[in-house]
Amino acid sequence: MRLLLVEDEPELAAVVQSGLTQSGYSVEWVERGSEALERLSEGGYALVLLDVMLPDTDGWQVCETLRRRRDPVPVLMLTARDSVEDRVHGLESGADDYLPKPFDFRELRARVRALLRRERTNKGKIIEIGDLVIDTERRQVRRAEREIPLSQREYTLLEALAAREGTTVSREMVLERVWEDTDTASNTVEVYISSLRRKVDGDSDIKLIRTIHGQGYRMDRPAPLETIP
Repeated sequence: MRLLLVEDEPELAAVVQSGLTQSGYSVEWVERGSEALERLSEGGYALVLLDVMLPDTDGWQVCETLRRRRDPVPVLMLTARDSVEDRVHGLESGADDYLPKPFDFRELRARVRALLRRERTNKGKIIEIGDLVIDTERRQVRRAEREIPLSQREYTLLEALAAREGTTVSREMVLERVWEDTDTASNTVEVYISSLRRKVDGDSDIKLIRTIHGQGYRMDRPAPLETIP
């Protein structure tokens, strides 16, 4: 399984590449964002480990370019920038996960495995909630005929909520279904929900994604408009 590591610190890159190689992955390493985009245009990678600060650009721009190309390859960002604003920026650029530096290699490996496990067999089902349409076979999302680009994890989170329309989904259930882990940082779900709400609800007058205080999250079908006799 081929992974692409985009990192400009040779010492760190060597440790990550060696560790993941010993774990059974084939890891290619590049230092520049332009090199990464060139390699990724050829396809064939199962996952990208992407540093934010690169010599020629930043990881956010690389990720945004990938999503504009409609490249669904999972992206795990590695960075020392760990504020909520930076996490939100990374997720909104299309990243699937965000691991702050310094990190324990065991956690990195666990996150890589979790992202790769998340690739599921497509169900070939259309989910419609109001003017929101989710094509689970193509993993495409549209609202009011406008396509909404989502990262892999954002899409998985949206599908998990939409599949339980009208039901409150607890934070623990979200972590288990989307992250396959209930020990993830407490604000992680909130960060993703915030990013997803911006993309899906945006400026729409009808908000589909709701936070139920103390319980979790839910999506509700909009009430039909009353007809005037």
